[in-house]
Amino acid sequence: MIENYYFSNFRKTSYMNTKTAAIIFGLAFLAVGALGFIDNPIVGESADAIFHADQAHNIVHLVSGALFLLVAFAAPAATAGFLKLFGIVYLGLGIWGLVEIGDASMATLLGFLHVNANDNYLHIGLGALILLAGFLRKS
Repeated sequence: MIENYYFSNFRKTSYMNTKTAAIIFGLAFLAVGALGFIDNPIVGESADAIFHADQAHNIVHLVSGALFLLVAFAAPAATAGFLKLFGIVYLGLGIWGLVEIGDASMATLLGFLHVNANDNYLHIGLGALILLAGFLRKS
């Protein structure tokens, strides 16, 4: 009987909610934004970097991370809507990037956002993930 109670409560317990997801995404975006300012092979301005991000792109990551955290802590009831909206925008940017520049090694999106094909695929994946996170249990 104790085992049934434990497993019954375990299934009802959700360890992830929209606020937690927003905090995780916020910290990740802040980390990537900061990493972009340091010479490395993952995120940077070098043609050899896996993901192309110049100073403006890094600032967009930092602002996005700050927005995730701001909404999560200042308006937790709004996190679901924010995640859905942000996910749709990010998904749209990724798709637009693929349509606009295809698999080009590096190009500019929206006139200021330096991206490459890897960025476009990452934006599509992240956009879908962020959008889905918006449907988690509300905080």
